[in-house]
Amino acid sequence: MTDVLWQTWSGTHRAHPRRTASPNDTAEVAAQVAAAAEDGLRVRMVGSGHSFTDVAVTDGVLLSPTSLARLRSVDHEAGTATVDAGMALCDFNEELARHGLALANMGDIAVQTVAGAVQTGTHGTGRDAGGLASQVVGLEMVTADGSVVQCSAEEDPDLFNAARVGLGAFGVVTALTFAVRPAFLLHAREEPMPLEEVLERLPEMRSSNDHFEFFWFPHTGNTNTKRNNVTDGPARPLSAFKAWLDDDLLSNRVFEGVNRVCRRFPALVPAVNHVSSRALSARSYTDASHRVFASVRDVRFVEMEYAVPAEHTAEVLREIRSVVERRGYRLSFPVEVRFAPADDVWLSTAYQRETAYIAVHMYQGAPYEECFADLESVLVSVGGRPHWGKLHTRTHTDLEKVCPQLGAAGAVRDRVDPERRFANAYLDRVLG
Repeated sequence: MTDVLWQTWSGTHRAHPRRTASPNDTAEVAAQVAAAAEDGLRVRMVGSGHSFTDVAVTDGVLLSPTSLARLRSVDHEAGTATVDAGMALCDFNEELARHGLALANMGDIAVQTVAGAVQTGTHGTGRDAGGLASQVVGLEMVTADGSVVQCSAEEDPDLFNAARVGLGAFGVVTALTFAVRPAFLLHAREEPMPLEEVLERLPEMRSSNDHFEFFWFPHTGNTNTKRNNVTDGPARPLSAFKAWLDDDLLSNRVFEGVNRVCRRFPALVPAVNHVSSRALSARSYTDASHRVFASVRDVRFVEMEYAVPAEHTAEVLREIRSVVERRGYRLSFPVEVRFAPADDVWLSTAYQRETAYIAVHMYQGAPYEECFADLESVLVSVGGRPHWGKLHTRTHTDLEKVCPQLGAAGAVRDRVDPERRFANAYLDRVLG
């Protein structure tokens, strides 16, 4: 057993692999997979560790993609860009911007590796534009026998459909080709609003904005809404001081301190949330899309997120509010609610249905298990699908009921990895 230790960003899981490697290119990834097969070891490629589950953990060979981090090519005519698996999303955004291009939609954190984010189903919020995997049009992968394969809607479409959100179960993804669009500006409007008003106006809010989301402050009736819409400009970004004040000092440093106090004295949480939610003021600005979509989040936490049918959003949030108050839980983080259109990615949490994403966070080190279990029951009751990279207790048997293509994905896995070279405990639980 090696002394090398890898752990998730939140500290939820650790790995003690037999050996580690940082391959410099696809050929070296293939050589590592072949060597692992000869030694009877399993293989996982890690990312930035931003998953809260043990999806990347292995006791065999742990591959790090730090050297797989370049933009391979851009095709303006086709509207595509091909990128190495290990490039961070924030760096990919900047590279695309230099070419006058952008992703149509993004999540709210951009420090993950491109492959890690896509493989676990990372998403943002959008009326028409879906999660990252729905923007992928091609994959380069190393399969269990060490072969390098390409897949797309035209080339091995079943592998493509299964592996876009593939959890690393179908092979080591070494490069991804994205559909990209000309760079664009977003006008961001952030505004406090009562929770009940948001819930009553949800159809309007969703339909009238390109990207709508809101944050509900537990133990209060208050939210902060965010409406991001494509605009011709001109760009009017936040001033350096305003960005530092709101997004660094208040949202990270002060929030960190507040959560440390609340972890020690949970009874303070309701009062703190009331003050925090009432201290918010409306703001608006216009900036490059990727700077509006993503923000810096330095405060460590654990998270559970479920994708529920969008029509159940209001009832689910009201029931979550009831459970939290009835059971006396204390949630110092806002509950985040985002939306996505239906997509055709087999293991996407938005597969074939309009989706609302409801995310519950707890400060790192605070007891969360009992609260998450109770809230998970609420989310599961309406057919919720767990985010693959966030905490949940679902098993393969549970997921068969809500993921229609789980069986088809399993058949592809039997074909490309019959000996389960890329398996681990998490994949055994969720994929069987």
